[in-house]
Amino acid sequence: MELRNLRYFVVVAEELHFSRAAVRLGISQPPLSQQIRALEDELGTRLFERTNRRVALTEAGRLLLEEAREILDRAERASRLVSRLGQGETGQLRIGFTTSVPLTATLPQMVLRYRQRYPDVDLRMHELNSRRQIKPLLKGDLDIGIMRPATLPDGLDAFTLIREPLVAVVNDQGPLGGSASPLTLDELAPHPFIYFSPAAGTGLLDQFNALFASRGLTPRLVQEVGGPNTIISLVAGGLGVSILPASFRHVRIDNVRYRPINDGDAVSEVWLTHPRQRLTPHALRFIELANEMTAPD
Repeated sequence: MELRNLRYFVVVAEELHFSRAAVRLGISQPPLSQQIRALEDELGTRLFERTNRRVALTEAGRLLLEEAREILDRAERASRLVSRLGQGETGQLRIGFTTSVPLTATLPQMVLRYRQRYPDVDLRMHELNSRRQIKPLLKGDLDIGIMRPATLPDGLDAFTLIREPLVAVVNDQGPLGGSASPLTLDELAPHPFIYFSPAAGTGLLDQFNALFASRGLTPRLVQEVGGPNTIISLVAGGLGVSILPASFRHVRIDNVRYRPINDGDAVSEVWLTHPRQRLTPHALRFIELANEMTAPD
């Protein structure tokens, strides 16, 4: 039983007049009559009582009319849903993000704009460090990754979403806490440092090491920890200094001062990372929005 024949039947049943039904359907009357007869033959029963003066539904026709309307409604609804899914307007989008990214204005604004534009998409946010996002992205368990720079395998691509300066995190009562003026890396290097351990999986550690190595400096690490809040808390306790992206200035803890770093390449990036080939429609819509919001004015 073809959906087209059901549509023809419903229009004839509503008009109870073959000529008017043919006009409404935009076809001539003979093919319409042939399709209705073919449907009756397929079902093995008459759907209409036809006389020279009137057309009326049989009992079988009245039953089919109710069922046909439901079938056509469901087919139209399914078509709409599938089409919207293919356009990235429904379904699910899974985004991984690092701890520091929500402290920037960019990601919250981007998520809000996406929710406003695609309210029927189920948005799932997963807090993961940069390295821990790579495997789920490759396996298809994440659609988008928001991470600090990391070494990516061939199956992933990335582009810069955010660039922000690095700042020195110092104890307000310590030797570097008496001023808010910029510091250089040479001034910071002699002090004990608190930073991420390799197990923390953050791209900031690689950048930290590369930044000092490019100047022939070797910072003295006295404490390796797993998270940025621990770093800031230990700086507050006077155990050392650190370097973090400027967005961490929103974390206010007593005895901690954030000072600018007067080195032009002391900048941290946030990447939007995604599978190179297996991009879902939802991921494509999010990437389009990200490019739109971060495009130069």
